[in-house]
Amino acid sequence: MKLEGTRVVQSGPVLALEQEVLGLCRRSKELAEAGDYDAARNALMPFWLDLREPPVLDGLSTLTSAELLLRVGSLTGWLGRSRQIDGAQEMAKNLISESAAIFEINGVSEKWAEAEIELAICYWREGGHDEARVVLKEVLSKFAIKESEQYLRALLNLALVERSSLRYQEALRIHREAAPLFQHSANHALQGKFHNQYATTLKNVGLERGLEEYVDQALVEYAAASFHLERAGHTRFQGAVENNLANLFARIGKFEEAHKYLDRASRTFSLLKDRGSLAQVNDSRAKAFMAQERYVEAERIARASVHSLEKGDELSLLGEALITHGVALARTGDFVHARQRLQKALDVSFKAGSPESGGLAALCMVEELTNLPVQERINHFHEAETLLVHSQNPGIEDRLNRSARLLLRDQKDWITTSARDVVAIADESTSAASLEQHVLRYEAGLIKRALEDSGGSVTRAARSLGTTHQGLAFILNGRQKDLLSSRTPVRRRRRSIIRRG
Repeated sequence: MKLEGTRVVQSGPVLALEQEVLGLCRRSKELAEAGDYDAARNALMPFWLDLREPPVLDGLSTLTSAELLLRVGSLTGWLGRSRQIDGAQEMAKNLISESAAIFEINGVSEKWAEAEIELAICYWREGGHDEARVVLKEVLSKFAIKESEQYLRALLNLALVERSSLRYQEALRIHREAAPLFQHSANHALQGKFHNQYATTLKNVGLERGLEEYVDQALVEYAAASFHLERAGHTRFQGAVENNLANLFARIGKFEEAHKYLDRASRTFSLLKDRGSLAQVNDSRAKAFMAQERYVEAERIARASVHSLEKGDELSLLGEALITHGVALARTGDFVHARQRLQKALDVSFKAGSPESGGLAALCMVEELTNLPVQERINHFHEAETLLVHSQNPGIEDRLNRSARLLLRDQKDWITTSARDVVAIADESTSAASLEQHVLRYEAGLIKRALEDSGGSVTRAARSLGTTHQGLAFILNGRQKDLLSSRTPVRRRRRSIIRRG
């Protein structure tokens, strides 16, 4: 027996059960591709009764079981996102990984590639950009049929991962090279998603670099996305396009247009009962309010976005929403709660394995929490600089440069008030060394004493210094490597989450 697409070919009569399951899987996939995830789930109800349980595989052949596992795994991920179900992405990864292993062992390359792409999407939702990138690049390296739908899907999602990692130039390169391939696709939903993502990348690069032609091209791409998604009947992704357009108009100061599109997107996702996407719209609206300096309204709507996303397991979206809420709180003058939110965003980013999100949180701490001691802001700056080292966003570089200038100004005042400590640690004439050298030596002395007092525990030392375990670890592994011998040995907190069979 072999699998062609989702059709089982046998030498004898085709079993009724096999026919029924594969027919339901085909129907479920069609509905899912149109964005109707609830209907897609209902199509599989005879064999998948509980959303938190695997499907019933009794009496099914190996390959038919793999197809059902793939459909259920994919829907678990999408429904987990829509309904904000905690643990859904991990469950989806388990089901999809099992499916991919079966397809790989049996040499069904098209279905293996489809499963691996769905697995990468789950990693991306959780914020695991590195894991998603590894999976997608493996698909592209092994799957050489560039005109196939799965090759196009791998390219599309790799560009999404790179954009989420702030690697805009890499995302732009992938989109440009893939554009001719997508032109020949007959899949309107796939074409719509491509144009939407290409537009968003163009928008981000254009706005950060002040390139009006990129913004104009983004508007053209969004129009193309709407056309194809309407042809595909994909209402859910049409709402995503409207949310992206709202972000664009808010960034260029056209707030009336921005709120019009936000209202439309909000109505779409409310009708679909899509909590995850609705939370994204709320995050976009909060950013628009902040651009209008309506900080109280921004804080309220950002809080609602965080509250919704905290119920699920999409750590990438949660980290972004926490940053928005933290900044809004700081703009209202509530620095205490702003610091808590931004610190949580930093913690979430480390849990997800998303350094870029953590870098943005640390940078916002420097920019917004002006009430913090200058040394703590310096620590956060170096943390941001380390985490954002691979960013290709010119706006991030500008923000880092502005923050460095402000900190240098504040440092001078701080050094003046701490002159005795600095001289004692430097143990040489202040005129013989640079300001930066003195700051580093003063920092080294503080950290060394904290590590000695804590018996080498980085966690306890960080607490006494008013920073995080991760923050102090970055400092030790970066600019204070000479102090590494003073800490206790590192214990690995997590293993690779790339599963294989």
